[in-house]
Amino acid sequence: MTVTLLTSQSAPTATDADALVIGVFQGPDGPVLALSTDEIDLMAALTALGATGKAEEITKIPTAGQLATPVVVAVGLGQEPGIEDAGPAERQAYLERLRRAAGAAARELASGSPGRPRRIAIALPAGEPDEAEAVALGALLGGYAFRKYRTTANGPADVEQTVYTTHEDAARRARILADAMTLVRDLVNTAPADMVPADLAAVAGQVAAARGLAVQVLDENELAKEGFGGILAVGMGSAHPPRLVRLEYTHPDAVRTVVFAGKGITFDSGGLSLKPPKAMETMKADMSGAAAVLAAVQAVAELGPAVNVIGYLPLAENMPGGGAQRPSDVISIYGGKTVEVLNTDAEGRLVLADALARSGADGPSLLVDVATLTGAQTVALGNRTAGVMASDNSLAADIADAARRAGEALWPMPLPEDLRKGLDSTVADIANVSGDRSGGMLVAGLFLREFVPAGVRWAHLDIAGPAYNDGGPYGYIAKGGTGAAVRTLVQIAADVAEGKLAGDPADGK
Repeated sequence: MTVTLLTSQSAPTATDADALVIGVFQGPDGPVLALSTDEIDLMAALTALGATGKAEEITKIPTAGQLATPVVVAVGLGQEPGIEDAGPAERQAYLERLRRAAGAAARELASGSPGRPRRIAIALPAGEPDEAEAVALGALLGGYAFRKYRTTANGPADVEQTVYTTHEDAARRARILADAMTLVRDLVNTAPADMVPADLAAVAGQVAAARGLAVQVLDENELAKEGFGGILAVGMGSAHPPRLVRLEYTHPDAVRTVVFAGKGITFDSGGLSLKPPKAMETMKADMSGAAAVLAAVQAVAELGPAVNVIGYLPLAENMPGGGAQRPSDVISIYGGKTVEVLNTDAEGRLVLADALARSGADGPSLLVDVATLTGAQTVALGNRTAGVMASDNSLAADIADAARRAGEALWPMPLPEDLRKGLDSTVADIANVSGDRSGGMLVAGLFLREFVPAGVRWAHLDIAGPAYNDGGPYGYIAKGGTGAAVRTLVQIAADVAEGKLAGDPADGK
């Protein structure tokens, strides 16, 4: 199924479509229409049907020939924004309500019988560029469906969505972001047998060819020759050898370089430190970080900010085969630092360590890694908020702010020095886990920090919860892969292009 987005400046109520989506605010005395029309008494219908305007509430109103569209779909927008809600945080919260409302309406119209609407007119508030982008992005993502393995013949047909706005550039940006997030969703939702390291590397090659990106793929022999011991060790137990993908976007006017590195464990059994069966059911999503980096570089290439962007995708399948690494093995990460592997299920940090260490040759102004790294992240922050740790607290706060502006939830977390002692090893430079289970998300961040090149500003995003929705759909989020962190990474690249987040280009950083 393909979802196509158009824009229009004509009157929404005169549109010949299968359904018209309108917004309803939750007013103090009842629902408040965000779209006025004299052709049909929508307010009477909303009142009769008990609509309140609560966020994401769906109310369907047959038009009985009074409009060109046979049905109006009223979606709740929550409280109407006022002057007192004019701050940046309140504005972003309102935009997220628009995204979720558009997504909820698109999901509703994409479900049901084969006769569901194919042409959807979306007349939600889109008078400002940020509103237009929010509505368009929410609608595109809400219409997502993954049907690669469905055999039924009556699957959903292609859908055409029309957003009523004058801001075509904002809608174009929404299309680019939606395409990138859809790529992540498709990759994450693909069965792990069909998405081994070589498969994901091949997709990266296709993206690079289509977007004019430079790409390099190292196979297992080249990884061994160049000393990528973390990636090799994690992939030793699998019949599918590991890969390292390096993507590069360059801009002729760029004076800064940002490096993204994404954890790419195409399936994580835990290795010899085997996970419980239930915990493996969603481990096809353990490559969400690598998928997010791939998609973010794709989006950056289309948006064209004046910054150089390099993306690393360290890819491995963590399996308990006869050749698998053992607890108490000692491995050498790229650059020579040794790691005592006490738990083979703490593997993501090993492949990322190689990528972080390798990035020093790129001279980055900023280095950001993204990973479904720890279950402790979900314990601390739940399934919808990611954690961000950084080389300094101000950078963590700035990255969280960039995420907020992009429409994603990240929360700054500390890197307490007292937890570092737990990673001391009696036989190697560092151990991959601590004997104390406390602060697992933070300990993982401290481990990664050890491999950040000297003098480089660095941030670590743990997206273990937000990357995969194992519950029911909501807003523009479907069950399965979500595309988490793509918008944040794209915003980070834009901020670096504008001189934010990184140091003065005159100092080489």
